[in-house]
Amino acid sequence: MGALREVAALFVVPGPAGVAIRDRLRVSDADAAVLTEVGVYLGSLAAGDLAERSRQGRAHDAAGWAVRKRELTGRSSARWAGSITKATHDQWALARRGQAAHMAWLRGQIASIGARLARPLGAKADKRAGLVRGYASRGEWHAKSPRLQTLKARLAVVEADWAAGRVRVVRGGKRLANTRHHLEAAGLDEQAWRERWRAERMFLAADGESGKRFGNETIRVTASGQVSLKLPAPLAHLANAPHGRYVLDAPVVFKHRGQEWLDRVTVNRAVAYRIHHDPARGRWYVTASWQRAAAPVLPLEAALARGVVGVDMNDDHLAAWQLDVHGNPVGEPQRFFYDLTGTAEHRDAQIRHALSRLLHHARRCGVAAIAIEDLDFTEGTSREKHGRNKRFRRLISRFPTAKLRARLASMAAEQDVAVVAVDPAYTSRWGAQHWQKPLTNPTRTISRHDAASIAIGRRALGHPIRRRTTPPHDDQSDRRGHRTVQARPDTRRREEPRPRIPGPRTRFVSPDTERKRATRTSNTVRGIRSDQIWVQDSLLLTD
Repeated sequence: MGALREVAALFVVPGPAGVAIRDRLRVSDADAAVLTEVGVYLGSLAAGDLAERSRQGRAHDAAGWAVRKRELTGRSSARWAGSITKATHDQWALARRGQAAHMAWLRGQIASIGARLARPLGAKADKRAGLVRGYASRGEWHAKSPRLQTLKARLAVVEADWAAGRVRVVRGGKRLANTRHHLEAAGLDEQAWRERWRAERMFLAADGESGKRFGNETIRVTASGQVSLKLPAPLAHLANAPHGRYVLDAPVVFKHRGQEWLDRVTVNRAVAYRIHHDPARGRWYVTASWQRAAAPVLPLEAALARGVVGVDMNDDHLAAWQLDVHGNPVGEPQRFFYDLTGTAEHRDAQIRHALSRLLHHARRCGVAAIAIEDLDFTEGTSREKHGRNKRFRRLISRFPTAKLRARLASMAAEQDVAVVAVDPAYTSRWGAQHWQKPLTNPTRTISRHDAASIAIGRRALGHPIRRRTTPPHDDQSDRRGHRTVQARPDTRRREEPRPRIPGPRTRFVSPDTERKRATRTSNTVRGIRSDQIWVQDSLLLTD
């Protein structure tokens, strides 16, 4: 067995730095027509600005940004131009980061395939020597050879784009653009696709500005919920209010975090708004977002002062178990199931529901921290790493690691519950080895995931994962040997050797035995020295 890797230090996950809430806009047909016209017009401006930003590439600077903004100001307004240019730059930067990630993935695949091609057929992996396994058959080896050349050609193209600062962005989404060629498979007709395409390419977003009325001059939502927006100059004839504004008939009521939003708009603090259309449901929505001051991170000792709830994340459920400050499991294991099939909205709702139940359980237990694994499967879903185990690769591909942890940190911050991230090394293996069998009884079956949640919680508390067994139960002479699972001498909170109490039960001679021997009463027979050996005479047998 190779050497075990070093376990990384645990840490408290910081809370969210922003807030976003959403409410439905029950607009009339006239309001929907105006919003559509404004969104399509501003979307065309955003598309042109994105093309210009992409042409500038790495040569972009503040002066070029100012030129683009001046060109858009005459065709809309200064605030609309600022929102469009900022959104365009963010979209270009996101595509740039995706390009870097894709380039790193290609290099990793090329290195992995090249290493396996260099190994003999059927060769086994050797972790100590750093050798990967070879391909199983010659057919697979020949199939991977052109695959390697294809990846190298793709990498050359991506590296050339990276050096030139050129990105590939599709306003409206690449997936929806490809759906246009597969309408039957998507269950859409051309008209339905065009409605979705138009809705995705619309632009109705405005950044907030502190000091302005209700925190936003472009899209304004008053404290009473009235929504109005500043129309672009070419569409000023659509205004139904002074100063070129259009007021919607439908009010907005933010039920979630409504009081926090009201506190901001009352004192004119910045709030950003985005209006978007869902053509599949025929509904309009408005999203309000703002930045919040970073909450102080709770010290680790204070977070773990009342114990912890260890959580093992799986592809279909969360396995949780409460642990006290000494690392002992308390109560019964809990499982919070979710279904990750279906649409993205359904998956997100399932995760939020499971996390809500987990947080309610933590509050009932009276703990102030939840321990989770710091998982990252972004680099470990390829076939070169897991071979032909397609089921396992699909499992870790759909595993919501980053999204679940980010959502949990955001929701836990509102409940004053800290999230402690621990290294996931060996938690499932050691948890099953040391905790699954001892905690299983005829009325309770402990799964491997339940045992892993105990291991995660103990690692967060600073305890060793393995448990200590009791001494032999038949007598005190350690007939079966000492404890079967004994902590090493350098392990924290280890069990000390049992004290040697003088007395006949332990057959241990006290240090002052020699001092007392001279004064104590002799137990020998009078007249016979103690060094003499007494032997019984044999009996005379006579006839």
